[in-house]
Amino acid sequence: MNAIIAAILSFIIPGLGQALAGDIKKGIIFFVIAIVLAAIVSLIFRNWLASIINLAYAIYAAYDAYQMAQ
Repeated sequence: MNAIIAAILSFIIPGLGQALAGDIKKGIIFFVIAIVLAAIVSLIFRNWLASIINLAYAIYAAYDAYQMAQ
């Protein structure tokens, strides 16, 4: 799989790039963490900080998918 495509997919939906790169278990874990993180952070902060935290996680997921696909 192309590493850039895996990174883009994982940025849009965390875990999708990992799953398509061959590690389905890791992809599911990344996806579940993204959902739980978004729920917890939005309940605690309810402002721009929640968006920044979710964006940081999406960037990390994209980076990890890129590294896995190389």
